[in-house]
Amino acid sequence: MRRLEGLARGAADALVGLLLAALFGTFVLQIAFRYLLNWPVGWTVEVCLTLWLWLVLLGAALCVPDREHVRFDALEQRLSPRARRIAGIFVAGALLAGFLAVLGPSWDYVTFYRIKRSATLRIPLSWVFSVFLIFALALVLRQLWTIARLLRTPVSDGAPPLAER
Repeated sequence: MRRLEGLARGAADALVGLLLAALFGTFVLQIAFRYLLNWPVGWTVEVCLTLWLWLVLLGAALCVPDREHVRFDALEQRLSPRARRIAGIFVAGALLAGFLAVLGPSWDYVTFYRIKRSATLRIPLSWVFSVFLIFALALVLRQLWTIARLLRTPVSDGAPPLAER
């Protein structure tokens, strides 16, 4: 199971790395066309915006560990291990409920945008915005995993903050 998790994490990191490289390459190309060749091209802006959207959402959902996300750990550190676990389950449950609630409307939004195309490259906007569905689904699975982990891990007095487990 650890090997499969390592492979999945490596694949996600590689995908986000490729998106970042493509974004950087497109940005450099945009500068070269505009300032070296005096020939501004519009498609590079559209590609950069789309790559940025995909990069941020996939990176946040698949690559950034829980301990690296914004947290209110000053409050968490003041809680007892048992209260910390209860708070963790509550927060994960609230995030789970929120992302489950937006999956249906987000699906409707993305599928609605099949009829619209991007301004320059004429890419269906459903392709551009479909990354949010991946993001939301990944966060649903992460919160389910967090709840399961918190329910099965024994409480100890010297327990580290929840995100470090």
